[in-house]
Amino acid sequence: MPNNQMDIAIGTSLRELRENHGLNAKELAKNAGISAAMISRIENGQVSPSISTLSALSEALDVPMVSFFRDTASAHVDFTHVKDGQGIHSTRIIENHSHKFINVASHMRRDFGFEAHIVSMEKQDASAPTYIGYGVVFMHVQSGEAIFNYGQNKIYLKKGDSLTLDSELSHGVAEVLTSKFTFLAIKAERR
Repeated sequence: MPNNQMDIAIGTSLRELRENHGLNAKELAKNAGISAAMISRIENGQVSPSISTLSALSEALDVPMVSFFRDTASAHVDFTHVKDGQGIHSTRIIENHSHKFINVASHMRRDFGFEAHIVSMEKQDASAPTYIGYGVVFMHVQSGEAIFNYGQNKIYLKKGDSLTLDSELSHGVAEVLTSKFTFLAIKAERR
C-alpha cells in the first residue's frame, strides 16, 4: 500500500475512533497532548503520524495502536458460516454435572476474541459450574427457565430474556427450573 493511501486509511480510522468516543478534535488533542491542527492533518491523510503520536492517540482513546491500521491490512479476512444444526457439538462434564453445547462461532484476532455457543442444560441434582473470566458475556434464553447467579445476585431467566454481564465476577446457572434450559451465550474479550 503506497504511503498516501496508508495515511488516508490511518486518518479515516482515527476519525471513526474519535467520533465513536464522542470527542471533537480539540478534546482529543488535549487528552493526547498534541495539537488539534495535527489531529486534523492526520484525519485528512495529509501527514504520516509518528509512532509516538499514534501511541499518545492510542492511550487517549484507550484502544490498541493496531486499531489505527485496521484499514491498511492485506486484502484477506476470515469468516465462518455455520449452517443450521451444525457447529462443533460438545459435552462438558464437571464432577457429576454435564451439559451439552454447540460451538457456532469463534473468531480470534490479535486484539479481540469472540465465541458463541448454544448451551442446553437438563434439570439434575449436580451443581452446574461457575465461571470467572475476562470480557463480557451476552446470553439470550431460547427455551426453559433457570436461576442464574451473578456474584451475590440471583436472576430468574425465561424464554426470550437476555442478560449481559462483565465476566470478571463469578457467574453461572445455579438451578434449571424446567426439564431443559437452552440459551445462546456469546463471549467477547480484548486480547
